[in-house]
Amino acid sequence: MATDLLGRWGESVAAEFLQKKRYTLVAANYRCRLGEIDLIAENRKYIVFVEVKLRKSAAFAQAREFVDYRKQERLKQTALLYLSQHEENTKQPRFDVIEVYAPEGMQTKHPEIFHLEDAFA
Repeated sequence: MATDLLGRWGESVAAEFLQKKRYTLVAANYRCRLGEIDLIAENRKYIVFVEVKLRKSAAFAQAREFVDYRKQERLKQTALLYLSQHEENTKQPRFDVIEVYAPEGMQTKHPEIFHLEDAFA
């Protein structure tokens, strides 16, 4: 339960970050039978499917390293289903990873955020 809460907090930090970069948030925690996408946002050119990774530090590994091939394939399939259900969207799809580093968890005042655009194809 605590990890769910922490994960949602990380996703809200990432969503705020995107909104400051002038992205429009389309959906959060999109779920279907194929999987889940943390955030779906768009800018003028792209509809962006975002995987958010929250870690206390990069000491063990960078957060992006936890988005392995299997996870990427699941995200792609989930995104395809989303796009088939929202055919009005004609923007180019893109997959991003946002790393949030919060050493004190939800008490972290200024988490470090790294936005990896077009993280995989």
